[in-house]
Amino acid sequence: MSKYNLGPFLVLIAAMLWAVDAPFRVPLTKILSATTIVLMEHIIIAVFVFVFLFRYLKELRGLGLREWLAVIFIGFGGSALATVLFTQSFAAFGYMPTVPILLQKIQPFFAVALATLLLKEKLTRGFWIWAGFGIFGAYLITYPDARIQDFALGGQTTGALLALAAAFLWAGSTVFGRVVLKKISFQAMTAVRFLSALVFLFLIQIYYGRLGEIAAATRTDWYYVFIIAVLAGFVSLFIYYVGLKSTKASIATICELAFPFSAVIINWKFLGATLSPVQIAGGLVLLASVIGLSLVNNRESEMAAREEPVVV
Repeated sequence: MSKYNLGPFLVLIAAMLWAVDAPFRVPLTKILSATTIVLMEHIIIAVFVFVFLFRYLKELRGLGLREWLAVIFIGFGGSALATVLFTQSFAAFGYMPTVPILLQKIQPFFAVALATLLLKEKLTRGFWIWAGFGIFGAYLITYPDARIQDFALGGQTTGALLALAAAFLWAGSTVFGRVVLKKISFQAMTAVRFLSALVFLFLIQIYYGRLGEIAAATRTDWYYVFIIAVLAGFVSLFIYYVGLKSTKASIATICELAFPFSAVIINWKFLGATLSPVQIAGGLVLLASVIGLSLVNNRESEMAAREEPVVV
């Protein structure tokens, strides 16, 4: 299997890992503020970065202004602010993660638009066919638990806007990640994303005067945050950037719809939410779309590689 075929599947695996945090993040939102939870995550991840990825930071010297602006967007927006907004949206919906997760289906539309504008990615007929299947499958996965009345204007409007804002920031991070990965390795990209986010989160905590909340966190709180930080944070983002390096941003964002599929399985296992036939069918449709998109990605990437001029 070529790297262009493997890339979309690595993005899919990373997206599935993002969902393992729900059973741990939801209880934490009842005790700690969203900014405190996310800061604790990034403190733990920073330790892993310095232990495993510190030597790759020297690659950052090769970044230009365009790449540094992308890094700022990814670290401050995609890693820090988006996670804070998404965590707050859980609380706004009464600690029920279904609706915020469903609203992430809007993310591909943001990402495709940005990839077309900023990366000049051409969207072929094959992409639209498989992307349509992927989005349809993702909606089937969460449809049984997300009725139309869940979106009625009222106290939950703020939660919906927070989830949509997070979706936009994550979509932008996918696109800008492709920009930075043209200059540095996926190891350096993973490191700079988390370290820049850590700076931003410290500034937020100082502004709101919440640094004391970290000292008040219990051993159980830190245990939950450690699981979130390692599985849904460091490991998943490392795998994600390996896959993104050889996957078009427009295709990667469809593969990221594996996140709700994984969330449904985890909610079924740990929160007692059973899987319906519709959800199972949606998961199969989503898996088929990722397979189709991996073939599209392989074909288009290899064609682009052949068209590049040979430098003698």
